[in-house]
Amino acid sequence: MKLVTPGDSAPASVNRYLLPHEQQVITIRRHPAVLLGPVGVVLGSLIAAGILSNTSIVTGGAVLAVIWWLWLLVLVWFVWKVAEWSVDYFVITSARLLGTNGLITRQVNMMPLGKVTDMRFERTLLGRLLGYGTFVMESAGQDQALSKIDFIPYPEQLYLEVVGLIFPDKE
Repeated sequence: MKLVTPGDSAPASVNRYLLPHEQQVITIRRHPAVLLGPVGVVLGSLIAAGILSNTSIVTGGAVLAVIWWLWLLVLVWFVWKVAEWSVDYFVITSARLLGTNGLITRQVNMMPLGKVTDMRFERTLLGRLLGYGTFVMESAGQDQALSKIDFIPYPEQLYLEVVGLIFPDKE
C-alpha cells in the first residue's frame, strides 16, 4: 500500500484524473492474486501442449506447430493480463474513491466519499491466506460504478483509512 505524502504524486495514468484541490491519501494496485486465474490457464495449457506433443495422436509437424502456436496465443493473452494489472489503480483522495483500469479503453470509476452510506469488506479463506479482500460499498439507494472492488491488498488497514475519511473525528 502506498500512502501518498504531500509532494508525492500518483502515477501519471491516475494523476490526470485528480482535481487540483484533491489530496491523495492512498494509491494502490490490486493484489497480484488477481493473476492466479491467468497463471493457471497458462500453466494448464503448457502442460496440455506438452502432453499432446508427446502422444502418438500428433503425427505431423503441422499439427505440432498449431499446438504450440495456440499455446503462444495463450501466453500473449497472459502478458496482456499482466499489463492490464500493472495500470489498474485504486485511489483514495480527500474527496472521493477512484478506480482506474484498462490499457486501450481506459475506464475511470469514482464515488464521492460523502455518498458512501455503507461499506464492508469481505475476505475469503484464500484472501486471508494471500492477504487480499473485497470492498463492497453502497450509496443512498443508487447503483454506483464503484460498488465492488475485488483483490484489495491490506483490506483491514485500508478499511480503517476509508472509514476515517468518511466519518472524520468531530472534535
